[in-house]
Amino acid sequence: MARRVRGSGRLRNSYEGAGQGRRAQGWDAPEAALNAIAIPALPTLRRRSRAAVRNDPYAFSAIDRRVSSLIGTGITPRARIADPALRSALNLLWEDWTDEADADNRTDFYGLQAVIARVVEESGECFVRFRQRKLEDGLAVPLQLQVLAPEFCPTERNFTTRRGNIVRAGIEFDPVGRRVAYWMYKSHPGDFRAAGATYKELHRIPADQVLHIFEPLEGGQLRGVPRLAPVLLRLKSLDSYDDAVLFRQEVSNLFAGFITKPRPEGGPPVLDPLTGQPIQADRDGTPMAAMEPGTLQELMEGEEIEFSDPPDAGNTYVDFMRQQLQAVAAGVGLPYELLTGDMADISDRVLRVLLNEFRRRIEQLQFSVYVFQLCRPVRAAWLDAAVLSGAIDLPDYATKRREYLRTRWVPQGWAYIHPVQDVQGKLLEIAGGLASRSEHTLRQGYDAEQIDQENADDKRREKSLGLNYTTAIAAPTGGKEDEQ
Repeated sequence: MARRVRGSGRLRNSYEGAGQGRRAQGWDAPEAALNAIAIPALPTLRRRSRAAVRNDPYAFSAIDRRVSSLIGTGITPRARIADPALRSALNLLWEDWTDEADADNRTDFYGLQAVIARVVEESGECFVRFRQRKLEDGLAVPLQLQVLAPEFCPTERNFTTRRGNIVRAGIEFDPVGRRVAYWMYKSHPGDFRAAGATYKELHRIPADQVLHIFEPLEGGQLRGVPRLAPVLLRLKSLDSYDDAVLFRQEVSNLFAGFITKPRPEGGPPVLDPLTGQPIQADRDGTPMAAMEPGTLQELMEGEEIEFSDPPDAGNTYVDFMRQQLQAVAAGVGLPYELLTGDMADISDRVLRVLLNEFRRRIEQLQFSVYVFQLCRPVRAAWLDAAVLSGAIDLPDYATKRREYLRTRWVPQGWAYIHPVQDVQGKLLEIAGGLASRSEHTLRQGYDAEQIDQENADDKRREKSLGLNYTTAIAAPTGGKEDEQ
């Protein structure tokens, strides 16, 4: 029996991370689910994340770079309807509507994507509410989008409705666990100037009128966690350290040195040679000079002059800051070079590897979060509103709705690192049948049909004006002329 107990102990400690020895004392590893851990901490995490973005340049850079990479100029739709006339009509109607999509009238639909991504990255999640409009409002499609901060849906609201539905963290679920409604404030609870007497009243908004956008980290997760959560404490400590070094340098450089000046006993007070006024002294009689660069401080009689030797930032300052910022970059999922702008000691080959890995992660979020949770539901609501309002006529829409909704969403393409090499590689893929020209065009965020039409229009215009521009370069034939 004793041998069995010893054997089970050895098996249990085969993972050092599961050990219970001295090194593991104080290791806080709760067994609770993510919802139980994250939801109580979310209000504090959001406030500190926003404060960091407002005041910490590295926190601001992390969020700003991620938003520009996720959205860029926008994730645009490409309708997959076979009928070219209907496809063209849908594209034109969509273009007209994107300029009117914002309920606050501050930006277009693609600008809203960036606003939503910024809220998600900074605060962990974002709500978007569909706002149906009247026909007399004169919109291309009577639908607008309202972006709401996470605070509109309070995390502390947990109760059971009269229908028996469970409300957790402000989200109402039916008996089978589907989201059926969101309980939301009429105005932002933190905007005290705009909030009226009824701002604390909760309103039940059906779930089909609200989009809840966040990156799920665990099955059944209810609310999103800010991107900076793993590095907030490190950023705060690093900022305090950097500020202390800066302040030490600032203060130490105020003094150029210290001098003494004998005073005759019983004589008149020592006058300042510049102002002619008596020199001010401390309680012990030490004359005090103004604090400014190059100051020479007068001391008591008998003391000698000693010029200041201000300390530098330290030999380890640069390496320490770099190591800490590398940890911050890893915590927010951003290459160190993009976070800081420090491109020293990195080759373009290594940079290409880093960017490829970073772009793979960004593309994962683009399609699993922003296309799935934002773009597709918005497209469906927009198309329903367009058909019901008569803005467009789609035959047999009720039975062919899925067909009409088939859309490919295309993010902005990535810039070339080596334009000539990158383009040559794509041309070889197209020539070898490994990818189509349409596919490569879409990856750059463009439409092959539109490019073909523009090229045809350019050709006709050139011909009518008697011009001859080169738009294609023929491949070398390998003949004698080429050899010469």
